[in-house]
Amino acid sequence: MTAPGDYYQRNRDLHPPAMTPGYKTSVSRSPRYALISLEQTASEVTGPVFGHGDVDVGDNDLLTNYAQAGAAPIGERIILHGRVLDENARPIPNTLVEIWQANSGGRYRHKKDTYLAPIDPNFGGCGRTLTDAEGYYVFRTVKPGAYPWRNHINNWRPGHIHLSVFGSAFVQRLITQCYFEGDPLIPLCPIIQTIPDTEAIEQLVAKLDLNATVPLDSIAYKFDVVLRGRRSTFFENRPEGN
Repeated sequence: MTAPGDYYQRNRDLHPPAMTPGYKTSVSRSPRYALISLEQTASEVTGPVFGHGDVDVGDNDLLTNYAQAGAAPIGERIILHGRVLDENARPIPNTLVEIWQANSGGRYRHKKDTYLAPIDPNFGGCGRTLTDAEGYYVFRTVKPGAYPWRNHINNWRPGHIHLSVFGSAFVQRLITQCYFEGDPLIPLCPIIQTIPDTEAIEQLVAKLDLNATVPLDSIAYKFDVVLRGRRSTFFENRPEGN
């Protein structure tokens, strides 16, 4: 048992290299020189901060927060829930969690998304909430569909939901995405294939949770976010956190 406060050695074999040619755009985005670590200034650490009043009741319900009166989005209704934890499984309260996703047909509400699937007029595709005292969060939404992307001629992204987790300031932001248990596209995705550790991939998969399912309403999936340590969730923009 590791005592709270013990140092966690980074596992540099857990994350993919910056350049992975199978994920085509990583070739142009990856650095060619060693990274330089810069110290944060006081202004970066202390602000700006968000106010609790910025999160309204219902912001975490994507089934209603964009729908017209009396209408609802098309698709499989799901609950995505879990906890935000530190490396010793202690809850992180009052943390802003935001999500965004494609609709059930696999299309984002974005002017540059030209996929053939139609826009759902009752689905905005984004929501936000604050974790409670136990680090718990919950969203209601529809299960996002798979969609093609121009990596190679026949690449499809598995259905996924993007998550953004904020600390006490906007510069303390981590971004990841969760997939869904049983999706056959997960092992075929070039982005997921860049992760060399199978356990790390499993930590990005939301598990079916029948205990939290609402009968005759919504299927539930559980996805915990672990911020540091050996079991931390892989974050796209901060691989050095492990």
